[in-house]
Amino acid sequence: MSSLPMSSPMSSFLPRLVALSLIGFASATGAATLDGLAVTVTNTSEPVLCAEKDNVAINFAAPEVKHFQIEAVHPAYMGSLRQDRWEPDWTACEDISEQTSAKPHPTMATLYEDADLRIMGLSFTEFWRPSDVTVTIGDKVTPKIHLLQLLKKRGNKAVEVLVIYPGDGYWRIKPLPPEHLDWTSYGSSFLVGPVEFDQRPVVNLKDVAFDPKTMTFTLTLAKGGKAIVAVKALNEERMTLDVSFDQAIAGLPFAGLRSMYVTEFNADVARIAVREAGARSWREEPIMNFRDAKATDAWMGRLVPSRHNTSAPDMMFNRFRATPAP
Repeated sequence: MSSLPMSSPMSSFLPRLVALSLIGFASATGAATLDGLAVTVTNTSEPVLCAEKDNVAINFAAPEVKHFQIEAVHPAYMGSLRQDRWEPDWTACEDISEQTSAKPHPTMATLYEDADLRIMGLSFTEFWRPSDVTVTIGDKVTPKIHLLQLLKKRGNKAVEVLVIYPGDGYWRIKPLPPEHLDWTSYGSSFLVGPVEFDQRPVVNLKDVAFDPKTMTFTLTLAKGGKAIVAVKALNEERMTLDVSFDQAIAGLPFAGLRSMYVTEFNADVARIAVREAGARSWREEPIMNFRDAKATDAWMGRLVPSRHNTSAPDMMFNRFRATPAP
């Protein structure tokens, strides 16, 4: 790609855009929490050319952590976004394609519905790894659910805001769409529980239960113990999950983020910012340059729009504690 001449209008526009984005980053994520444990944040990402591969992997580990929060926040540029892009990009994907990735339409069933929520269960004819995880909604147990969707009703529409794949422990969340957009896309995925490796990072589960009245998920972990994941906030700005373990996870990451980066303009996450223990400012880096940190707060997102999942949210991990929050 040729560089822009210094006389180009874009050359003066870009610094202003980045400056505005930095202001948006500060307001969207809020100030540093200034409390909580510092955990080990490591990056095991690998470069790729294919936008349909999750090559970004950020891991969180600390042997004493039993509580933390995960937050999805609209990107800083959301207010100026008028055109979204979410179509798959198969450019430079040598070993996968639209044809090889196509799957038969799943069987869909409504597992729960009330005036505010709808819970959908999807079953595929095949899943990438064997799974015998059961899904429990209230007192109803359903086997062979490969994808669980949570939809929030707003007006005459039901808006999908959360998905979890019980078979490998992957989650995606997003806030409600802002008023000027009918729909927004998912971007980064995350894992809750002991992160192991089986062709890719996974969390092995035995059961996923959801209580619609308290908006709380209970994960029965295959390695032992439980994780409680409660929806604490859901609005047009953010979605916040409160996570508690009944026993700390030692020897493995207790959470991880998976995402995609090819270039700054073709990425679901392009930058990371961490507040290291005792630091008086955030440390900010391109996501592929980051290696590790001991941090109380970690933000991963984008400062400029991408051509891939443009409306997908930024992600924040923080409030790490050895005991649940009061």
